[in-house]
Amino acid sequence: MRAVIALAFGAVTIFWGAPSVQVLAWALGLYLIALAFAVLRAGHVPLPLAAVTGVGGAGALLTQSDAGAALSAAAALLALGIWETVQGLRRRGREVLARDWLISGVVGIGTAALLPFFISLGAHALLGVAGGGAIISGVLWMLSGLTLRHDSRGRGNSGHGLPAEDVN
Repeated sequence: MRAVIALAFGAVTIFWGAPSVQVLAWALGLYLIALAFAVLRAGHVPLPLAAVTGVGGAGALLTQSDAGAALSAAAALLALGIWETVQGLRRRGREVLARDWLISGVVGIGTAALLPFFISLGAHALLGVAGGGAIISGVLWMLSGLTLRHDSRGRGNSGHGLPAEDVN
């Protein structure tokens, strides 16, 4: 779900030629709110962190300005990125998703760090930076999901949560 949300947001940022500040605010805001629900639903992010991500989205929606949307998004992505990086480092070697959390966290931190430098360039540049990070994360999580599904089939699991002999 997270991959689809990130890739959909990334596609919007690529194909919107001349976005206004309202498009920036709505796109970033809805992306962050949807991301908050996705990471909360996945169960690997605590409720307060998902809430921070959602509040960052609400901040982008409410400010309706380049600076407000960029700084709200940067704060939300930084918080989520730091948490994922820490979890990736802590759980390395013990958790299948640790490497993916580490990469996703670094991408989130990088995106958050870059956003403030592009405020003066306007909505198009800000959506480009945020969309670029979203596309990288979306591809990462899509590949991760497909890899986990493929690996589970190799272990006698049909990919449906049931052992292969119980599927028929």
